[in-house]
Amino acid sequence: MTRNVGCCKVDAVVTVDSKGQIVLPKDLREKAKLKPNDKLAVIGCERDGEICCFMLVKSEDLGNTIKNMLGPMLKDIFQTGSG
Repeated sequence: MTRNVGCCKVDAVVTVDSKGQIVLPKDLREKAKLKPNDKLAVIGCERDGEICCFMLVKSEDLGNTIKNMLGPMLKDIFQTGSG
């Protein structure tokens, strides 16, 4: 069985408010089928000791996301970095 694993892209630019909160645009929430009270895991990627990017993943999908997407990506990063 083949699966269509899409490429990452910039879907929106959001602003962090004074409370440290962001608002995900309505069209993205609808596309991701996010509902009020859904939980998202925030995954941070570090470079040189600082967080350079975040990924938001539905907590219910976290295990599969790590295994199917992040696993191969991290494997490639560590193989490239060790050479």
